[in-house]
Amino acid sequence: MAPASPLVNVSRYAALVLGLSYGFVHRRNLEKSEGQKRIVREYQRKEDLIEEAKAAYAKKKIAETVAPSSGVITDPEHPDFDLEKVVEQFEKNN
Repeated sequence: MAPASPLVNVSRYAALVLGLSYGFVHRRNLEKSEGQKRIVREYQRKEDLIEEAKAAYAKKKIAETVAPSSGVITDPEHPDFDLEKVVEQFEKNN
């Protein structure tokens, strides 16, 4: 076989270097975008946990404002608070 011409060899090595450079840059961009997506997912997970904790706290707070045996709301800041019912409940217990 005849040896390859210098132009063919230069073209081969140029294509090899170009392919390696493209692969390096492309991988770096993919890793960067994946890292950003990971940060967004972690932030969203934390927001979901906070919302879940707020809902649990609100549920607990509502349960605390209602007397367990009578259903009377004892929290004066609750919109359904009725002072007369609280006084009646207090008199009933004492």
